[in-house]
Amino acid sequence: MGQEKAGRSFLTLETQNPKPETLTMNFSETLAYLYSLGHETLAMKLGLESIVALCQALGNPQLKYRVVHIAGTNGKGSTAAMTEAIALRAGHRVGLYTSPHLVEITERIRIHGKDITQADFARLATQVRRASEQLVEQKTLPASPTYFEQVTAIGLLCFAEQNVDLAILEVGLGGRLDATNICQPTVCAITPVSLDHQEYLGNQLATIAAEKAGILKPEIPVVVAPQAPEAWNAIITRANEIKAPTISVAEFQAMIDEASTGMFHFQYHTGLADYTVQLNLRGGHQVINACTAIHIAEQLRQHGLCIPKTSIEEGLQNVNWAGRLEMIEVQGRQLLLDGAHNLAGAKTLQDFLRAYESNLPITMIFGVMNDKAIAGMAEMLFPFAQLIIATHINNPRSADPVVIVDAATQLGKPSRRTESVAAALQEALQHTPANGLICVCGSLYLIGEVKQLLTK
Repeated sequence: MGQEKAGRSFLTLETQNPKPETLTMNFSETLAYLYSLGHETLAMKLGLESIVALCQALGNPQLKYRVVHIAGTNGKGSTAAMTEAIALRAGHRVGLYTSPHLVEITERIRIHGKDITQADFARLATQVRRASEQLVEQKTLPASPTYFEQVTAIGLLCFAEQNVDLAILEVGLGGRLDATNICQPTVCAITPVSLDHQEYLGNQLATIAAEKAGILKPEIPVVVAPQAPEAWNAIITRANEIKAPTISVAEFQAMIDEASTGMFHFQYHTGLADYTVQLNLRGGHQVINACTAIHIAEQLRQHGLCIPKTSIEEGLQNVNWAGRLEMIEVQGRQLLLDGAHNLAGAKTLQDFLRAYESNLPITMIFGVMNDKAIAGMAEMLFPFAQLIIATHINNPRSADPVVIVDAATQLGKPSRRTESVAAALQEALQHTPANGLICVCGSLYLIGEVKQLLTK
């Protein structure tokens, strides 16, 4: 997770200080090195200068395959996973790059549906580190590329080495200045835009949407999910300026049948084909993401990638994406894991709980980053719970559990405070009846910690 410590390997790297041309790192040394670059958000540097120089030094791997580039506030990871599932079903060799990871950093880079191996990750990270340090030695760059820039370069290099037919890149933050924006996409997509990361992207929805629309390229088609009017106007303004053809998901309507499990069956007509889909992810919002992925697949087909209609339907029927309304069983209790890391995500979880879980006794484990709208998220989610367990996430951006307890008190909800996710999970298992539900939400970093605990 985020800033794990890699033990003695970090000290070894510092004391040896090998020259770039002789450097070789194993996986634990790789983790130590990457985390020594600083937290990926707190030490983030928006801008493309470093990633451009780094990729040039690596032979511009991002230019050696087709790319789908996906930005947005919520749903971009799910849409990327759906696009991957569709392309895999069509028999293509596919690379997927997403962030953040839940348990292992290798989750961020997938080849043909499988995480990159630790050995390959370390080997490619060594190449990227060598190139980074040489750029600094040559004074091409004033400082080494950041954590996110180097991990992005590892992914791009991996996809070139593996000779993928298609790489699907999820934007890390924003779009215009995100490291993934070095790519030359075949098709772009923008999932629903809402307020988040205002300290980096601005306080107005139109400003945030304009940053997301920074991934658009001249004459390259962009699929746009339904948006608030001010976000839509910002995206379309940019698309018109650079003559990027726009496919609006909002122009089409899906006929949806709800299922008691929260998974949806729907029919969708795009103008090119009629689709019948049994979606394998929970929540009505996933229908929008699925329709976005359908249009992405159609655009890829029009640009020479063979993707039959059956591959689209079957891919969506088999897609998996962890930590998004994911249901698992632990010690006879049902756990619902959902990132719900901002107001829009909290609204999605609120809708799901109201529709499917409101009659159950719910214990809610809630942990969140300190820059989020905690009071607003609490107002949406805490009324469903009989008990709120506020916890501290192992991340320097984690909010103090006291703030969460205060929010619960304001809403008249009983709460407990824990200083670790492990303690929160133990408390929840003790206080939740056998017919109850434990809902873990507020941050993907929290979901990752819970998953890590459960694997042990």
